[in-house]
Amino acid sequence: MTRSSRTNAGQSTGVRVSTDPAELDLDWIHAALSERAYWALGRSREVVEASIAGSLCFGAFEEDGRQVGFARVVTDGVTFGWVCDVFVDEAERGRGIGSALIAAIVDDERLRDLRLALATRDADALYAAHGFRFLVHPERWMERPRPGS
Repeated sequence: MTRSSRTNAGQSTGVRVSTDPAELDLDWIHAALSERAYWALGRSREVVEASIAGSLCFGAFEEDGRQVGFARVVTDGVTFGWVCDVFVDEAERGRGIGSALIAAIVDDERLRDLRLALATRDADALYAAHGFRFLVHPERWMERPRPGS
């Protein structure tokens, strides 16, 4: 899937969102996540590549092909998807690129009918604008943290 992205107001973000894995700039993604994303600091290149290989990925690209955003969904393709590693280049924030990525995810025919979940520290308004809400029963959710966490 490749498409031009639009904000909720209908104004162009100037980026193109694609799910073509061949377009992903692994150098940019690894640096963005391992050096600048609070949840993935220190993540190795091998882990980034393996996580991409096991996910449905969305890249946001400028007209010149430069990658400026990334998101991935870990899914069984039938019932559930985990939206994660949503990242927009710091210099490009405020242009609606994050919104374009999330719109592409919720509009993707492979994900449209799935329950999608995510975790965020500071972008709940972005996700709420695309239909996400806080857990109705958070007391039912549990996690097994990574060893050493």
